Amino acid sequence: MDKQYLLSVDQSTQGTKALLFDRGGNLICRGDLPHRQIINEAGWVSHDLNEIYANTLKVVRDVIEKAGIHKSQVAGLGISNQRETSAVWDRTKGRPLADAIVWQCSRAKDICARVEESGKAEWVRRTTGINLSPYFPASKLAWFMEHVKEAPQKAAEGQLCLGTVDSYLVYRLTGGTSFLTDYSNASRTQLFNIHSLKWDEGLCSLFGIPMDALPRVCDSNAWFGDTDFEGYFDEPIPIHGVLGDSHGALFGQGCLEKGMIKTTYGTGSSIMMNIGSKPVISTHGVVTSLAWGMDGRVNYVLEGNINYTGAVITWLKDDLKLISSASETEELAGQASGEDTTYLVPAFTGMGAPYWDSEAKAAIVGITRKTRRAELVKAGLECIAYQIADVVGAMSRDAGIQIEELRVDGGPTRNRCLMQFQSDILDIRVLVPDAEELSGIGAAYAAGLALGFFDKSIFGKMKRSVFEPGMDRAVMQRKHEGWKHAVESVLTRK
Repeated sequence: MDKQYLLSVDQSTQGTKALLFDRGGNLICRGDLPHRQIINEAGWVSHDLNEIYANTLKVVRDVIEKAGIHKSQVAGLGISNQRETSAVWDRTKGRPLADAIVWQCSRAKDICARVEESGKAEWVRRTTGINLSPYFPASKLAWFMEHVKEAPQKAAEGQLCLGTVDSYLVYRLTGGTSFLTDYSNASRTQLFNIHSLKWDEGLCSLFGIPMDALPRVCDSNAWFGDTDFEGYFDEPIPIHGVLGDSHGALFGQGCLEKGMIKTTYGTGSSIMMNIGSKPVISTHGVVTSLAWGMDGRVNYVLEGNINYTGAVITWLKDDLKLISSASETEELAGQASGEDTTYLVPAFTGMGAPYWDSEAKAAIVGITRKTRRAELVKAGLECIAYQIADVVGAMSRDAGIQIEELRVDGGPTRNRCLMQFQSDILDIRVLVPDAEELSGIGAAYAAGLALGFFDKSIFGKMKRSVFEPGMDRAVMQRKHEGWKHAVESVLTRK
């Protein structure tokens, strides 16, 4: 039977999705399941790896059956994953030795403090491209080594596996025959030397990580092994595309060339810029990672993460009760006075990229007697665009590249007012695809290209709405200056 379909699994923080695509790159069917967010009294956040694996098997079965296709028509599988969530398991049986530590969890902060005290933090940043933080897997995996009773013994026996969710899923799906990760995920561990493209012996020693417990790093479109989903498929299919979720979205958006940039709008936002075949270590508050490895060549990215973008709209709705749904923001922003000078700086948990001030506090600045509900909502909407513009500007300065357009995805991109303001304040085009699930699409494209299921014309098939800048340049500059003054007023690190 002809291979007419391609599977993609997007394993995210909240749940697991299976996506089914046809040869035209069209999403035919999807299935998804949530998993538990395990949060203890100390605020530690964990995931049950067995639950995630069981859900992966189930959503694949569900999507095949919902689509009504024959299993033999599926050509292969791509995987995108929540990136920094860290796992430990037994090499022999694939048994998790502990729940995964989720990227949000800061339980390993004391380990990072020890590294900071050793004076190695700047060396870590220059070697890995990312700032020392419990956000990244290095300290999380070190925490496993120090607190999971079986881990040191398993390591001594050569039976320990340490990795991220992609490598765990590949290991389980292939019955333990493939212990692999890709360049995008490896570069986010804080154990990978982004210059030599290898696990770094010095970093592993610094964090107490046995190097032979780490997966082999390979191209993102490499063959990762075959899977029959625990006997569900009559014949196994190849896994040929593995990417961290933000990298998958960059690839799915077709940002394949140096200088191309995308933003994913969600609760927070991830801004990622392809900077080509050579790394640039940021001096403007963003980080450097690998975009992917494809066919023996790597691309690098600059990345900035913002904590509060879509979450600002949730705050306006749930806490301030200024709106009853996110969709109201577009109409209200249109009603607001264009002369209003109100700015909302959403530093609810400090400021992220490019400011990195954890002590900053949120503020509403420039309010007047004429500021009403509409003006406050507009300020909340506009602060999303201002924050993204700050990161885009930092990337442009670091890379020495004039950015011509921004490709975007995520729920808030349906707000036309926000997208127009984003275009205006950046003074560049903003492109909004009609497709969703960009992370899963990127993994599917990587797998499909490797298998010959797609050709590169697939990137030209995605339809997009285009927003062009229309604001008077002097007005735009005045508004941006007002934002900068508002941010300066909340920063503790002057």
